[in-house]
Amino acid sequence: MGYGVCGGWATYHEAPANVEVAIQQWIDTAKELGRAIPEPKGRLMFA
Repeated sequence: MGYGVCGGWATYHEAPANVEVAIQQWIDTAKELGRAIPEPKGRLMFA
């Protein structure tokens, strides 16, 4: 299980899946707080 964007995962292989969760949690929190969410840049636009 991840702890926000700080890590805390049991294995290196769990990190990529948990990064997606952390990103979504960040976006959800930004929306709740009324903060701007930047548009994706670079190759992440195609991920």
